[in-house]
Amino acid sequence: MDPELLAVAARVGRRLVERGETVGVAEGSCGGLVSAALLSVPGASAYYAGGAVIYTLAANRAFLEGAVPTPPGLRGATEAFASYLARSAVARLGCTWAIGEGGAAGPTGNRYGDPAGHAWLAVAGPGDIIVTHHLLTGSDDRLGNMVTFATAALGLLEAQLG
Repeated sequence: MDPELLAVAARVGRRLVERGETVGVAEGSCGGLVSAALLSVPGASAYYAGGAVIYTLAANRAFLEGAVPTPPGLRGATEAFASYLARSAVARLGCTWAIGEGGAAGPTGNRYGDPAGHAWLAVAGPGDIIVTHHLLTGSDDRLGNMVTFATAALGLLEAQLG
């Protein structure tokens, strides 16, 4: 696994333990890399509440639907979708923080017309905190984009943890 991704996950894990907080993950185009990075840290059971790869509508229905109100016209790979994923993970898992991610890893864009290398990231937290970040790598390297998205998602959480 990518050393930078693992380093960010280790820092996030330490910070969550220090704060006595937990995190959940609802990721799409990262394919589980965010969760894998968090779980690679020894002692992850102290802070990792769980996660799901929400890559299809069926996965959304099975794991998240009904956890929070679904915004009208919601579609994948948008800021609203990433926020919905993060808020749903907090609600379903009862965790302090959650990461939501949706995008198009590549090598082509998605069915909505978004280009490869496009992702929306969101972090939901205490007091209805929601922060988002849009990423455009300009690359069609699927695995490279997945790692970049996962690293950025964990970095967004790290920034919130201070």
